[in-house]
Amino acid sequence: MSDDAVDALEVDEFVEYCRTQAGLLSGRVETMGDEADALLDEIDREMAEIRSRLEALPDEVPGTETPSTADIPDTSEVDVAAIEELQEELEEKQLLVEAKQARMQAFQELAADYTDLAAELATEAADGQDALTRVIEFEADADAPVYFDERQTMLETAVASTDDE
Repeated sequence: MSDDAVDALEVDEFVEYCRTQAGLLSGRVETMGDEADALLDEIDREMAEIRSRLEALPDEVPGTETPSTADIPDTSEVDVAAIEELQEELEEKQLLVEAKQARMQAFQELAADYTDLAAELATEAADGQDALTRVIEFEADADAPVYFDERQTMLETAVASTDDE
């Protein structure tokens, strides 16, 4: 970015940029929350399926001996294997939910940090250059570009600008 372009920028523009970034991150957290809720609903349904299958298994009460035949499969073994498979799928989904929750936490923290930065810039930044420097340093320290797939951060813009020169 040229010095003339930076001089033309006002601190308020960087404050608004930080607020926008915080809003975008908060929106992403909501989306991830909906995704996590959907996974939790799937987990609940699968838990109900496992419970119903377990309830359907015959009790291990000794009964009268019947002649065994090699052609009839032991359905309890088949059901147990299917239940174990469902349980493994459940555990995988639970891990996904935990990972999503951790990611949501990270996004929430960055959104809060952007909000704090906006407040600091509004009260403490001397001029547009100071605000730009603080935003770029903040984004570098927070590794902010990782959080924005569809939008370029100030840091990325600055890096691209220096690469072009």
